[in-house]
Amino acid sequence: MRTPPARTIPSWTVGDLTVHRIDEVLLPPATGPWLLPDATPEVVAGQDWLQPHFAGQDGILHLDSHSFAFTVDGLRVLVDTGIGNGKERANPAWHDLHTDYPERLTAAGFPPDSVDLVILTHLHADHVGWNTRTVDGAWVPTFPRARYLTARTEREFWAAYDMEEARRQMFRDSVIPVERAGLLDLVDVPDEGGVQIVPGLRLISTPGHTPGHVAVELTSRGEKALITGDCIHHPVQLAHPTIGACVDIDPQQSEATRRALLASLAGTDTLLLGTHFAPPTAGRVIAHGDAYRLRPVPAA
Repeated sequence: MRTPPARTIPSWTVGDLTVHRIDEVLLPPATGPWLLPDATPEVVAGQDWLQPHFAGQDGILHLDSHSFAFTVDGLRVLVDTGIGNGKERANPAWHDLHTDYPERLTAAGFPPDSVDLVILTHLHADHVGWNTRTVDGAWVPTFPRARYLTARTEREFWAAYDMEEARRQMFRDSVIPVERAGLLDLVDVPDEGGVQIVPGLRLISTPGHTPGHVAVELTSRGEKALITGDCIHHPVQLAHPTIGACVDIDPQQSEATRRALLASLAGTDTLLLGTHFAPPTAGRVIAHGDAYRLRPVPAA
């Protein structure tokens, strides 16, 4: 698996906040057809604004795995932790990776032992992997000083779910060790308005991909940004909100969430930061035909 070239740390400013993108891996071309099967090359080619950044001329989607890191109200925060190194995974693109993610995090000014808060938008393997690392053959929290946050609805759903072995393995190596260390906090996230964690940082309920999925809203000095998690995987879904992911727990709810979110963002100055969007990763939602498109905002 290739790692992104050069250890540059892209960032965006939101008022007084600086949001850093911490790159992990460039996901292989086969990811798009598997993840978003309705985003066919013909559908993608019909949106020429997706090229060259978000899709190739062949209609194949570009997708990334990365986290976002920032400091707000004195807390050093990381949103989602990617796939992780050395994890046993059924997806060959995620299996037994060896990337320089911790070094990239450190280069951004967020060495693992300095992180105060880890927000998990949901509990899927490509969002919780760096929750832990191996020490003497055991999985231990990567961020020992941090509190890990996820929605109570999310954790309780998976606790009652009849998991296949691959998912049980993910919980064993990336979620349960954090729980056993007493570091996982469950947060109630209301459907309307979300919940403020600290001033400038709010979790927004965005269910469908998973029942307790949250997006992360940042505000500072009148400016706003929203980190998507997986309620939107790729900008093609702005043009076609009906396109869902093959792993959506509730596809109908996922579409309804996406439509409501995009309608609330369209024409505003809110910076949309996609958790799987290839560079330039961020942009503003604008009306386009009977749906939307992303106007990219390049990183600093």
